[in-house]
Amino acid sequence: MNLMRLIVAAGLVALSPLSHGLEVILAGGVALRSWENFRGPSAHDNWWANFIRASTVQIALTQAKKPGERIVWIVYRPSYITRSKENKTDFVSRIRETAGKYGVKLVYVDSAAEAYEAINKAPRKGERINSFYYFGHSNPHAFMLDYSNDIIGASTEWMHENDLATHIRRDIFAPDAECWSYGCYTGQSMSAKWKEVFGVPLWGNLESTRYQPVGEGRLPAGAGRWVR
Repeated sequence: MNLMRLIVAAGLVALSPLSHGLEVILAGGVALRSWENFRGPSAHDNWWANFIRASTVQIALTQAKKPGERIVWIVYRPSYITRSKENKTDFVSRIRETAGKYGVKLVYVDSAAEAYEAINKAPRKGERINSFYYFGHSNPHAFMLDYSNDIIGASTEWMHENDLATHIRRDIFAPDAECWSYGCYTGQSMSAKWKEVFGVPLWGNLESTRYQPVGEGRLPAGAGRWVR
C-alpha cells in the first residue's frame, strides 16, 4: 500500500472524484446573406458554419490533447434560426447533432444576458474554467453575438468589455486559464480589459480574423499580430 492509500485509509484525507478540467467555447451568430449581398466589397461571412466549424476544430484539438476534458459549447441561437430560414436548412438541429457527435454539452442562448449566465453556470462544483475560446464577430471592445443578421452591418446583442466585471464571475477561471478570442480586433482593447478584470490574459488579434482555414480543419488566422 503506497503512502497516499495509507493516508486515506487512516482517515486523514478524503479523495475527491478525478477532474479533467473544463473548457468553455462561445460561438457567435452568423450574418444573413440577404444583408451581406448589399455590402459590396465589404461583404463577408459567406459560409453559415464559420464559427461552428471553428468550434469543432478546437473541440477536436482539445479531445486529442486532453482526453476526458469536459467541454461546454455555448452557441448564440437566433442568428442560426434566421439563417436556417434563409437557406431552407435546419442549422439549429445540425448544430445539436454535431454536439452529440463530439459528446460535448451544448447550451443555446438567445441573448447576451443568457450568454453571461451560461458562462457563469458552466463550472460544476469544484471546477474552474481551464480554457475559453470565442469564435464570432467582434470589434476592439466587444464580442458581437449578432452581426448583420438582425440589422445590416450592425450588432444588436453584444458583450462589452465594460460589462465583464459585473456580468462574469472572476472566480470561475483557473489562475493559469488559457483564453482566446478569434474575433476581429479584440487585441486592440478587450484583451487588456479581460486581463484586468479576470487576472488571466485573453489572446486577441490587432487586425481582422480570417476564417478560411477552418474549412481545412485549422483554427482561424489573424491578419495582424496576436497579443494578450
